[in-house]
Amino acid sequence: MANITLVDDDENIVTSVSLALESHGHTVTAYHDGASGLEALEANPPDLAILDVKMPRMDGMEVLRRLRQSSSVPVVMLTSKDEEIDEILGFNLGADDYIHKPFSQRLLLERVKAILRRSGQPGEEPETGAEAAGRAIRRGKLVMDPARHECTWDGLAVKLTVTEFLLLQALAQRPGFVKSRDSLMDAAYDDQVYVDDRTIDSHVKRMRKKFRVVDPEFDAIETLYGVGYRYRES
Repeated sequence: MANITLVDDDENIVTSVSLALESHGHTVTAYHDGASGLEALEANPPDLAILDVKMPRMDGMEVLRRLRQSSSVPVVMLTSKDEEIDEILGFNLGADDYIHKPFSQRLLLERVKAILRRSGQPGEEPETGAEAAGRAIRRGKLVMDPARHECTWDGLAVKLTVTEFLLLQALAQRPGFVKSRDSLMDAAYDDQVYVDDRTIDSHVKRMRKKFRVVDPEFDAIETLYGVGYRYRES
């Protein structure tokens, strides 16, 4: 199944989560502080990373921030905080999902399963319509290859997270057509995963920022306030 890196300073959570994931065939490598976890993630990228927010030496947010400078590995954040701002910050930094402690093992397993399926990892069944969704998309300067999870703009690589890739794919498949936030949620998340409008907005904001690194004039993702987003092919 999948290779999963778990970074959490709570020994009880490390033990219980590792056992739950391993019982479903996954291989889990655990670290107990952010610095060692980041070093391992950069040296041996896994199929999925699970990061606690509050950790010694380096917190989960800083691990995520640094990781996103070089990697698009899917990331699930764990937090004991019930602060909305932390969740928004996590999504802005590039997190794919967020789980609040205490959580059930079943919930965690479903979230992990959903993200692995979305990212096309071995051992997970493809989603309905995956064959069509797997075809390369060319829209002006944009080229997306779902099979390789590669995205370029005017020939320059743009590293997107799994969630960002799925959102952009949903928009680029039908240029000019408006996608509501609800339909974008359906494209990027499974039914059992609920996210609010601000989560989608955070992902879109981060996508735009990445494209503007390679092209400061990038404006292909258009906001229709109160309605949603659409891809504008130039």
